[in-house]
Amino acid sequence: MQWPEGGPAPLTEEEEQRARAVLFSDLGNTIAERGWVRFPAYSPEERRRLVDVAHRLSAHWGQQVFIEAEDQCAMKLYLAGHGPQPPNPPLP
Repeated sequence: MQWPEGGPAPLTEEEEQRARAVLFSDLGNTIAERGWVRFPAYSPEERRRLVDVAHRLSAHWGQQVFIEAEDQCAMKLYLAGHGPQPPNPPLP
């Protein structure tokens, strides 16, 4: 179903809970394996969903899962040490 504006119909509460549970599991497994994951997020709702998943993973693991927008279409979730590196490391 498409709304008149051309976007997808919003998820029901049950669908939203299932989507977040799947993301929690799938993204959590990938982050646990390699320390980071990149995931598409085209709408504000998708970005909010990923932020919530990052917060839930942080609470579950007892360590912060960082999240940042890589561009207009993708978000990166990562553990400390797997995020962006400074462009030029400071000199000693």
